[in-house]
Amino acid sequence: MANKEGPKITKVQEGFAHKIGIHEARKLKAQNHNIQTIWYGLGMMGLVGWSVSVPTLIGIFIGLFLDKEFPMDKSWTLIFIILGLSLGCFNAWRWLRNEDRKIRKEQEKKDD
Repeated sequence: MANKEGPKITKVQEGFAHKIGIHEARKLKAQNHNIQTIWYGLGMMGLVGWSVSVPTLIGIFIGLFLDKEFPMDKSWTLIFIILGLSLGCFNAWRWLRNEDRKIRKEQEKKDD
């Protein structure tokens, strides 16, 4: 009699199927747990924008004041614009990194 078992599944195929299963489970959880709306996303963009623009504006005002009170060959305003923009970008990057970590930890807890 012939053996009528189906094709044998290799370990590589099992690993691939497992990865796909995890990916699909995450997708389904995300679809079912959709708290974040378009307004949430727009709010986050606004928050990032303000975290960059406020230090830049402060740098402009400090630079204008210093240019007026202590003139020199180089522009204080330009120096402080660059410093404010750099500080704002660093601030936004740090905040987004922390939010990403929180999201990943939450996903890991749900996956367990």
